[in-house]
Amino acid sequence: MSDVFKALADTTRRTILDELTDRNGQTLFEICARLVTKHGLGSSRQAISQHLDVLEAAGLVETRREGRYKFHYINTGPLEPIIERWLNKPEKDADGRLDGGVDTDRKRGAT
Repeated sequence: MSDVFKALADTTRRTILDELTDRNGQTLFEICARLVTKHGLGSSRQAISQHLDVLEAAGLVETRREGRYKFHYINTGPLEPIIERWLNKPEKDADGRLDGGVDTDRKRGAT
């Protein structure tokens, strides 16, 4: 899980994942072009390639070769343990009882 957090810690890598979410299956050239035109990121192809390597090592990006082209695809699988650990757990109230994730202010009738 630490590789995933390390990969997500960088703004450029998160932007690359945003781009792959928007349009999955891009080549390095396409990713670089979209980062420049949509986000104003002027990173070199080598720098973006290194970012993609980190994302791939964390399992967040998968690749497929077709001839001389390498296509990059987002893989959200490594995020599932994070979601299960922190986002899908029922919340406990002050007494340690499960409250089913309902906002405690709303349960008390507060606005």
